[in-house]
Amino acid sequence: MASVTTSMLDAYPKSINLDRAKLAAVIDTINACAQACTACADACLSEDMVAELAKCARSDLDCADVCTTTSRVLSRHTGYDANVTRSMLEACATTCRACGDECARHADRHEHCRICAEACRECERACRDLLATIS
Repeated sequence: MASVTTSMLDAYPKSINLDRAKLAAVIDTINACAQACTACADACLSEDMVAELAKCARSDLDCADVCTTTSRVLSRHTGYDANVTRSMLEACATTCRACGDECARHADRHEHCRICAEACRECERACRDLLATIS
């Protein structure tokens, strides 16, 4: 079954400057990362050692916001600007790296941080892979 992202990209009536299947996969990966980061921030706030996880929660929320914005930009194709797309993907990859590093520091004690770190690493790779295809 195709994702909603794939269906929407397939329904777009004009040409798209990027491979639609790859773009859909990246958007879905970015959205999954945003969800993981939001859930991880919430879990950090529920831990007994919340003060020790303040930076992690902040990194999670920053990453979720950047991912959400990047996903939205990647979902719009009318008046496409490769420079904007490149900048957003770079920002997303950079933020995912920072958040993944922060979550990895807590991954041995908090499963939510381990899961989030993995989602961030996957998202960073997906953003960098798509960046490599933009001329």
